[in-house]
Amino acid sequence: MAQGSTKVERQTGGAGGPDFKASMATRYGLDRAFTVLVTVASLVGIAVLAVLLVDVIRDGSTMLSLEFLASFPSQIFPENGGIYPALIGSVWLLGLTALISVPLGLGAAVYLEEYAEDKRINRIIEINISNLAGVPSVIYGLLGLGIFVQLLAPVTGGGSVLTGALTLSLLILPVIIVATREALRAIPGAIREGGYALGATKWEVIWSHLLPMALPGALTGIILALSRAIGEAAPILVVGVSLYQTYATAGPFDGYMALPTQIYDWISRPQQIFQDSAAAGIVVAMAVLLLANSFAIWLRNRYQQRS
Repeated sequence: MAQGSTKVERQTGGAGGPDFKASMATRYGLDRAFTVLVTVASLVGIAVLAVLLVDVIRDGSTMLSLEFLASFPSQIFPENGGIYPALIGSVWLLGLTALISVPLGLGAAVYLEEYAEDKRINRIIEINISNLAGVPSVIYGLLGLGIFVQLLAPVTGGGSVLTGALTLSLLILPVIIVATREALRAIPGAIREGGYALGATKWEVIWSHLLPMALPGALTGIILALSRAIGEAAPILVVGVSLYQTYATAGPFDGYMALPTQIYDWISRPQQIFQDSAAAGIVVAMAVLLLANSFAIWLRNRYQQRS
C-alpha cells in the first residue's frame, strides 16, 4: 500500500505537486536564467536613463550658469532669461508639502496601525487609502481647486504656494501612510509587549520604540512621495500656479512658479533657445530632487544605525 502511494506521488510530482522540479540541475538552470533576465532588464533601464541624462545635459549645457539660476525668465530676450522664481517656488512647495504631509501621514499611520479597532468603518478607510494612491494627479488638482482655492480662499490666499502645497500633500499622503503602516507592521510584537511589561503606556512605547524603528522604512516612502510631488505639473496647474511673474515667492500666501510648469512652458515653444532652456531647467530640477533625496537618505541611514 505504501509502495503504491509512493508511486502515485512520483507520477504526480511528489508532495510538492506537478510543478515541483526534482532535478537540481534544472532548478539551478532556471535560477541562472532568471538572474540573467533581471540583470539584462536592469541594464536596459539604466542604459536608457543614461542616454536621456546625457542628451538633456548636452542640450542644456549652453544655458547652465549662475546667471541662469539667478535671472527671471524672459520671453523677449530668452537667451538672458533664467529660472530663479521657479526654483524658489519649487523649494517653497517642497518644504511646505513636507511640513504638511509628513506629520499627517505618520500620525494617520500610527492611529490606523496601533489604535484603530477592527471595525467596518476603519476597514473602509484602509481600502480607500490604498485606492487613493492610484488616483490620477489631476483629480487632486480639481479637489484642491474646489476646496483650497474657492472654499477656503480667505484662509489659504487663493492661488498661493500654500494652496499648491496642500494639494500636493493630498496627492502623496496615501503613499506615506501605506509605507509607514508597513514599517510599523514589520516590528516584532515582542517589542510592544516588553514595553508594556515594564509599565510603559501605549504612547510611550510608540514614541520611544516603534517610531524610531519604523522611521527608516517610513522615510523610504516619504522620499518616493516627495520625489513624485516635486515633479508634478497637473495639480498645481489646476490650482493656479503662475507661468510668469516678476517677483520671487517670499511667503506662503504669495503667488508662485514651479520648475515643472516652467519647463512645460519652455518646451511648448518652437524656438531652439527655449528648448535649450527647458533642458537646463530639467537639470536644475534633477539637482534639487537629488539634494532633497540625499538629505532624506542620510536621515534614514542615521535612524537605521540607531535602531
